[in-house]
Amino acid sequence: MKEIKLYVGLNDMDTLSQKYDISIYFSILKNVCFRYHVPFSFTVSEGGFFFENGDYTQEQTLILSLIDVDEHVAREVAKDLCVFFHQESVMMTTSEIDTVFIRERL
Repeated sequence: MKEIKLYVGLNDMDTLSQKYDISIYFSILKNVCFRYHVPFSFTVSEGGFFFENGDYTQEQTLILSLIDVDEHVAREVAKDLCVFFHQESVMMTTSEIDTVFIRERL
């Protein structure tokens, strides 16, 4: 199976600061995933990066994990999140993973 992760920063690309409470971003993320009919999980992380001009920033980042989702659909999700969160870009990584479902009943 394939796991695709989307890394979406929360700092607005113009103001370089987070404009909204994190719960607003959660709501948008959930609605986008629902609209595309993709199963998902996400975490919030603190991170930092350098711009092409050498400037450095730190921000909260949502890491969206999509498992067994078509790459084309994941790209569409990334594009929507890029627009809705007013980002310069969204980073997408792809990994092959081994998946096992454990089931047990009493």
